[in-house]
Amino acid sequence: MSAHKQLTIGLFGFGVVGEGLYKVLQQTPSLKASIKKVCIKNAGKKREAPAELFTTNRNEILSDPEINLVVEVINESIPAFEIVSTALLSGKDVVSASKKMLAEHLPQLLELQKQTGRSLLYEASACASIPVIRNLEEYYDNDLLHSVKGIVNGSTNYILTKMFEEKLDFKEALLQAQQLGFAEADPTLDVDGWDAVNKWVILLLHAYGIVSSADEVLFNGIQNIQGGDAAVGREKNLEIRLVAQAKKLQNGKVAAFVLPQFVKKEDHLSFVKNEYNGFVVESSFADKQFFYGKGAGSFPTASAVLSDISALRYHYQYEYKKLYHHKPAELTHDFYLKVYVSFDDWQYIPRDKFEWIEEWHAEDERKYLAGVLHASVLIESNWWKKHNLSLILKPDAIIEDIEIRNLKKKSLELAGVV
Repeated sequence: MSAHKQLTIGLFGFGVVGEGLYKVLQQTPSLKASIKKVCIKNAGKKREAPAELFTTNRNEILSDPEINLVVEVINESIPAFEIVSTALLSGKDVVSASKKMLAEHLPQLLELQKQTGRSLLYEASACASIPVIRNLEEYYDNDLLHSVKGIVNGSTNYILTKMFEEKLDFKEALLQAQQLGFAEADPTLDVDGWDAVNKWVILLLHAYGIVSSADEVLFNGIQNIQGGDAAVGREKNLEIRLVAQAKKLQNGKVAAFVLPQFVKKEDHLSFVKNEYNGFVVESSFADKQFFYGKGAGSFPTASAVLSDISALRYHYQYEYKKLYHHKPAELTHDFYLKVYVSFDDWQYIPRDKFEWIEEWHAEDERKYLAGVLHASVLIESNWWKKHNLSLILKPDAIIEDIEIRNLKKKSLELAGVV
């Protein structure tokens, strides 16, 4: 058995997560991991740690031969990628929490790990304290995985919970989330769905061996959800969540998206409220398994970084089995979705693009319809993100080609055409 490795850490970033990690490491001496240097951007800021720990010169960490592990928890994606790639090329292992950087540079990062033989771990980049990546990586075989779905952004989930349970409108709920620190001053990355889709790109790699990017995945955030949509949900005993899903279709390809969705009360995800995250794995023989925990915050995120640091003492690496040792799955947009759309004006609805429309209601202020669309209609144009339109998936939204043919045939039979 290989011996524990003594870890000497160079830390980049001392914000919420960096400081959380510093405190957590002080409370876990058994880890045999110590921070030698912390690189920060703003030297003048008051911090609760000895001044000699800090530097603004990244080379003090990257060219120090004693530092064998770089932990990167900064917000900006371009500098984060430079730090991570330089560290790997310098023979150092890396732990990162930067989902945007990881999602934007997956092919290069996979190549760098192959080239250097070093380890890059990033459990903290998706669902914070919930060990999702390691579970998908180690436990679930690609061929047996039917679907993965989850709530992977705490800020949007908090806002939706408040809109639903306290009947706040979107702006009030967002303001509350910002005051409590669950949403950033500029909340665009969260509310427009970017944060969630970046996490989903990372999880698609570990679930199905798919190397993709945000622009290949169908996604939107909750920025257009109205109080009226929540009221429609309440009437039908449904709640709204921002749901990320990947499902293996009968043809072996994978349908993936991150979109607002109505969920039934008995769905595991309806149980996930406020800033919590939840993740449901469905596999051939284990049925459904549900992971639940805090998806953001100082200590939950630091705990995921800590688990990666701990694994590195045993020289742990992701093997990317589904990418390198299996036939990787392929992303497809060839499927249909059951959708609900609320809107102010009919002229913005391309009715000819719907396979069929099941119901529509015209209230004084707001109209809504429910129908079926091919996913490519949403991928190819973003009419549904504009004009104050709100598009929400219905429960069990995915319909495959075979099912569509059967449903059309049945409706024609009922109409007496066949």
